Amino acid sequence: MKVVLLAGGLGTRISEESHLKPKPMIEIGSQPILWHIMKYYSTFGINEFVILAGYKQNKIKEYFANYFVYNSDVTFDMKHNNMEVHRRNAEDWKVTVLDTGLNTMTGGRILRAKEHLKDEPFMLTYGDGVADVDIDALLKFHKSHGKTATITTVSLAQQKGVLQKEESGLITSFREKSEDDSAIINGGFMVLNPNIFDYITEGDATIFEQKPMLQLAKDGELMGFEHDGFWQCMDTQREKEKLENLWASGKAPWMRWTE
Repeated sequence: MKVVLLAGGLGTRISEESHLKPKPMIEIGSQPILWHIMKYYSTFGINEFVILAGYKQNKIKEYFANYFVYNSDVTFDMKHNNMEVHRRNAEDWKVTVLDTGLNTMTGGRILRAKEHLKDEPFMLTYGDGVADVDIDALLKFHKSHGKTATITTVSLAQQKGVLQKEESGLITSFREKSEDDSAIINGGFMVLNPNIFDYITEGDATIFEQKPMLQLAKDGELMGFEHDGFWQCMDTQREKEKLENLWASGKAPWMRWTE
């Protein structure tokens, strides 16, 4: 099974770094968050990836083109124009990077990957979020219900205090957030059957999270896999720093591998 990664957006909410590189290439520790996501999937034996690039897509291609050299010890003999590799540390990955366009919407990007997916079920997630989702359990759940799509649902806690306000503008109560204020959201880590492409009907302009998702739900073809563990996207500099701190602590919940 292949994993399709959405990695083509502009990343405007973390513009401190995304003006130089695509958001999935922003580093946590010494590796892009995209690498962390791929490394996580590979711990479940999934090693084929299709990356849907767009904004600054050349940066993603350059990273993988040079990955072997970046992750090995080498001696460069400048006089004789030779390179000797001493320690090889490459992943067992097959990576396809597609330029899906600068302004293409998420559904359009997925549609452009169709010919690379061989009419088989595939996994889909966003290139800017990590989690400790049980991928084996997710796949088992998807196969059990026979529907077109499974999305991983996570409970996102309310970040602010909660107000009660009348039409006049009068605030009648205020309290701090509680666990009861959380909302269930799409956390990515999806599994899709090949007939998902029947729902992407507006080409590059299709926003996957809108019309296709709504139609899937209307047709009874959308299932939610509940995840109550760790999940974190990287939309802002503060969220990046949170992930950096977890990684530096050696207790990053998504790290299922040993260095």
